Amino acid sequence: MSLFITCPVADVQRATAFYTALGWTLNPEMSDHNVSCFAIAPEQYVMLGSRAMYASVGGTEDLIGGPETPSKVTVSFDLPSREAVDELVQRARAAGGRIGDTDDYAFMYQRQFDDPNGYHYSPFWMKPDTDATA
Repeated sequence: MSLFITCPVADVQRATAFYTALGWTLNPEMSDHNVSCFAIAPEQYVMLGSRAMYASVGGTEDLIGGPETPSKVTVSFDLPSREAVDELVQRARAAGGRIGDTDDYAFMYQRQFDDPNGYHYSPFWMKPDTDATA
């Protein structure tokens, strides 16, 4: 099964620059002037569509927020190390993202960032050989 997360953005070019700076892979076959498609993992994609394109799909005009509107969804994903989490968050900061909390649990290391359109991401690293219920 493939997963596509579609996010309306104010400026597709600006959003494309941000996600490129994160090191995510642009899929040019699924991108044009109205939408950029980034592969974030095998068969998992973030689609950054212009507000006009997003509103034209399914009559969602009243659902489109903006950077000042809190995200209704957190996109969480695991990375192979604590350092990989920190590196991604630093790339997000350098590209203009808003950096949030850091959580260092006994079983997991997790950080937060928002892209310039207000979408919330929470990359994490699961610590090996730990029990989340302990």
